[in-house]
Amino acid sequence: MTIQATSHSNQQILQAIQGSRRNSNVAIALITSLGSIGFLLASASSYWHLDLLPASHPSQLLFVPQGLVMGLYGIAGSLLTVYFWVGIVLDVGAGENCFNQDSGRLTVRRRGFRQWIQVDLPLDDIQAVKVDIREGLNPRRRLALKLRGRRDLPLTGVGQPMALAELEASGARLASFLNVPLQGLS
Repeated sequence: MTIQATSHSNQQILQAIQGSRRNSNVAIALITSLGSIGFLLASASSYWHLDLLPASHPSQLLFVPQGLVMGLYGIAGSLLTVYFWVGIVLDVGAGENCFNQDSGRLTVRRRGFRQWIQVDLPLDDIQAVKVDIREGLNPRRRLALKLRGRRDLPLTGVGQPMALAELEASGARLASFLNVPLQGLS
């Protein structure tokens, strides 16, 4: 999830959050779809002794055990593919962050698989805006809110890491709006 657009006024900040409907997820779902169809066709070819795949000759495989195992891989891949496509169609993780000084509330909404997930908090519970940066093989760059008496509440989630300049500017703008310190930058 990345912050797509920000609407800012003197009394309210509204941040739109991108969900799972992104090009990289569609590419992975397509690749998984093609792979699972290939395994299912190879299994059916070995069972019926027909070449259903034009590039190879899976009809020469023994159905037990090779064709059967390929069929199981095809079924597992199909289930994974359905999971990916449902997540993409529903746009799981999409939502918004709304900081409203008029009402003194923070509302974080995200779309789940079956329902919307919403967290409402008073702005007074926010102690700081944290910039969390971790480099390496699995980098993480995100904004989170340090809350009084609770765990940190992440505002940005998984996906493409934000650029450092964009992350710092967004964190500084939010900390200034909330009148709280910005933590995590050295």
